[in-house]
Amino acid sequence: MNITRQLSDFASQKTNTVIPQSAMRMMQLSLLDWAVVGMAGRDEPVSRITREMVLEEAGATHASLIGHETRVPARAAALANGATSHALDYDDTHFAHIGHPSVAVIPAALAVAETSGADAAAMQEAALIGVEASVRVGVWLGRDHYQTGFHQTGTAGAFGAALAAARLMGLDAQGCAMALGLVATRASGLKSQFGTMGKPFNAGLAASNGVEAAMLVARGFEANPDALESAQGFGPTHAGQGLVEGLEGLGQDWLFETVSHKFHACCHGLHAALEAGLTLAPLNAEQIARIEVTTHPRWMTVCNQIAPMSGLGAKFSYGTVLAMQILGHDTAVLDSYSAAVCADPAVKALRDRVYISADDAVAETATRLRVVLQNGTVLNATHDLNAPMTLDLRQQKIQSKARSLIGAEQADRLWSVISAQTDLAQLTAILRSPK
Repeated sequence: MNITRQLSDFASQKTNTVIPQSAMRMMQLSLLDWAVVGMAGRDEPVSRITREMVLEEAGATHASLIGHETRVPARAAALANGATSHALDYDDTHFAHIGHPSVAVIPAALAVAETSGADAAAMQEAALIGVEASVRVGVWLGRDHYQTGFHQTGTAGAFGAALAAARLMGLDAQGCAMALGLVATRASGLKSQFGTMGKPFNAGLAASNGVEAAMLVARGFEANPDALESAQGFGPTHAGQGLVEGLEGLGQDWLFETVSHKFHACCHGLHAALEAGLTLAPLNAEQIARIEVTTHPRWMTVCNQIAPMSGLGAKFSYGTVLAMQILGHDTAVLDSYSAAVCADPAVKALRDRVYISADDAVAETATRLRVVLQNGTVLNATHDLNAPMTLDLRQQKIQSKARSLIGAEQADRLWSVISAQTDLAQLTAILRSPK
C-alpha cells in the first residue's frame, strides 16, 4: 500500500484510528504554544505585511486573523496566521523530519473549522491528524530532501495542512488522496530563506496551499492522486528517499508525541547548546579563551551564521546566542535578539571565540560544549533535547512561556479554552485581540 493511500485512509477515518489521550494532550499544548507565539509575533514585519495584504484583498469574512478583528477568506487567514505564528521562530519542532509542524497545520485547521462550522474538538482532532501526517511525510522524504535545501515546514507541512482541511470538510479517502495529489504541485519552501522573512512565510504557504487544495477538491477539482510518489511526483523530483519507516505504525503510534517545544527564542538547532551552556553558568566572558561546539553536520547549513547583523540572523548563529547567554542576555526573551545586540562589541568579541565543528556521532538533538578558560581549565557539558520530559512538566514550562509572552491572565484563559475543547469562538476571539 502506498503512502497516499495510507495517509488518506488515516485522515478520512476510513481506518479505525484511536487517538490516545496523551497525543491529544500534546496537541493541546502545541495549540497553546502556537497561539501565544503567534499573538506575541503579531506586530513583526512579516506578520504585518502578510496581514495587510490579505486585508486589502478583502473577500468572504469566514476566518479569523491573529491580531485583527476583521475576518477574511480561509486561504488568506491560513497564509497570514501561518507566517505570523512562525515569525518569532519560537514554535515547536519535530526532529524526526526537522520541521515545525504546528505552524503549517494549525492555521489551516483553524481557518477551515471556522469556515465549515466545525467545533473545537473536531478542529483539534484534524490538527492532530494533520501534524502527524506532516511528520510522516517528512520521514518518508528523508534527510536528503532537507539537505538538498528544502524546508520541511513548507513542503511536508503542506501535505499535513491539506489532510487537516480535507478531514474538516468531510472528504472521503478518495478526496483526501486527490487533495494530497493536488497540493503536491504547490508544496514549496527553501532553506535559503532562513534568517529572513521568507522562512516564516514558508509556514504560511504550507497552510494556505493545504486549504486551497482541499477546497478545490471539495468543489470537484481533479488532479493526479499519485502525484506525491509517482515517477515525476513530488518525492522523486524533490530528493525524496521514499523511506518506508515513514508509514510504520500509522494510526497506532503517534510520532507527534515526541515533538519538542522551544524555551529559547531562536532556531531549535541551537537549543541543545544553550541548555548545555546553562549547566556551566555563570561564566566570565573575559576568562574564556575559546568555546568549542560540536554538533550534528546537518545543523551546519541551518544555524551556523558566523556574523549575523540582524535579530533574525542572530537566531541562526551558535556563536551569537552563546555569547548572548554568557553576557547575560536572556535567550528566552524576544527583545534579546536585535541588530544592536549583534553589533555590541562585547558580543562580537566573544562570538569570535566560538568554534563550530560537526560530528556524525552527535545526535541531531544533541550538542557537546567545551569551554577553555584563559588559565587552561577545560569545562565540558552535553545536552540532548530528546531527554525525557513528563507531560506535566512540559505543560508547566509552556504555560510559563505563555505567561511571559502574553501575560498571565490571557495565557491562563487561553489554556482554559483550549483544554475544555468546547468553544472555538472563544479561542478565535482571543486570537483576534490586537493587544
